[in-house]
Amino acid sequence: MLDKNSKIYVAGHHGLVGSAIWNNLKSRGYENLVGRSHKDLDLLDPIAVKQFFDEEKPDAVVLAAAHVGGIMANLNYRADFIYQNLQIQQNVIGESFRHGVKKLLFLGSTCIYPRTAPQPMREDALLTSELEYTNEPYAIAKIAGLKMCESFSIQYGCNYIAVMPTNLYGPNDNFHLENSHVLPAMIRKVHLAKCLNEGKWDEVRKDLDLRPVEGVSGKNGNADILAELAKYGITPEAVTLWGTGSPMREFLWSEEMADASVHVLLNVDFKDTYNPGDKEIRNCHINVGTGKELSIKELAEKVVAEVGFKGELRWDTTKPDGTPRKLTDVTKLHNLGWHHKIEIDEGVHKLYEWYKLGICINHKNA
Repeated sequence: MLDKNSKIYVAGHHGLVGSAIWNNLKSRGYENLVGRSHKDLDLLDPIAVKQFFDEEKPDAVVLAAAHVGGIMANLNYRADFIYQNLQIQQNVIGESFRHGVKKLLFLGSTCIYPRTAPQPMREDALLTSELEYTNEPYAIAKIAGLKMCESFSIQYGCNYIAVMPTNLYGPNDNFHLENSHVLPAMIRKVHLAKCLNEGKWDEVRKDLDLRPVEGVSGKNGNADILAELAKYGITPEAVTLWGTGSPMREFLWSEEMADASVHVLLNVDFKDTYNPGDKEIRNCHINVGTGKELSIKELAEKVVAEVGFKGELRWDTTKPDGTPRKLTDVTKLHNLGWHHKIEIDEGVHKLYEWYKLGICINHKNA
């Protein structure tokens, strides 16, 4: 059992979920936390990871570090997604075992489930049919990670648990248009289109100075900016999004994911993740989500209303939709004592406010 003095290493503590887990642990009185930026510790380097574990000797590990991105990135950089994630997992989980870490929490993704999995997706839907093509390499890496946790726990009696979050969004989200996930990308696109629509070029420039798009920043001329944003479906008249808008998605506020993760880390053991009478111990991972869904089109309409964009919302149906539906069954999580509180309308509002505040703060400090 972990106590307030336990040393906990949070891998990926600057990321969307890792930073929220770090803050959640702090709020609960866990002060002995260890984190390293990518610059200080390359998790792809097995020698560096071994040296880190030799020096720090953590009691517990939260593996929230991963190479992530949206559909475009997953399609274009397939080798990077499978190689880098397998390497990170191999190094961190392997050194955790060799150094006798008491508890390990591995964060995966619900993209591990088959494209046509029965809805809502139960944990035992894993490996029952083929994966969604667009993110297959990433999904395979995450399946390998959860199976490592399961296998070490079964063979060696380790206490390694894997949680599979649904689509996450929240503070410290990635808003870069080239590789962000659907909701932050949507918010930025609609915000920029609104600024163009209202002729607020100073706002557009502040945004692009903070997050340049393919080298185009606020220092470029209007024509260059318009041409670059148009490549991403952003114009003064309309926002064009990928696909048909019909896929159904579930979204969870990242700080709630963190709370669920810390709840599992502190209160759930590997033996709690399966039925004692099972002849075969498998599917020990835990879905983390809301158990509620909406279409991408409905989400886009909520974002347009929140941002106040007066232009048109269009869909590029030549682009892929991805998995048609990805609703999690969260019965296991509920039975283990955790429920979500923040619904999507509140979440969209909170994320847009955070996004605008980030632009203002960074602009003042520039």
